[in-house]
Amino acid sequence: MKAVLIVSHGSRSPKLRQEIEWLIHLLRQKSSIPIFHYAFLEMESPTILEGIDQCVGDGATEINVLLNFLNSGKHVDEDIPNIVYQGQLTYPHVRFQISRPVGQHKDIADLFISMIQ
Repeated sequence: MKAVLIVSHGSRSPKLRQEIEWLIHLLRQKSSIPIFHYAFLEMESPTILEGIDQCVGDGATEINVLLNFLNSGKHVDEDIPNIVYQGQLTYPHVRFQISRPVGQHKDIADLFISMIQ
């Protein structure tokens, strides 16, 4: 069963969690994927490993880690892949995939143009 784990940086602002929960709500409405969870790299919970646990606990056999990061950097290139690898060691029967950062999506320029119009 497929799952999506949206990973964000984390913030002390309660607004971030509300925005992520709203995004999850919208994605559930627009997708047939049965499992959506979110996790944070720093400062908040659930952590990425806790998010992986939640996905597997809901029956996931495939987890798409969706990076809610605009661009590459140490977190995207090293930290998150290392944490996901720990999840792979814990759940060797689960297939993991990590997306590219949002800023590398082919439609990002159109999104930005839409925002400035």
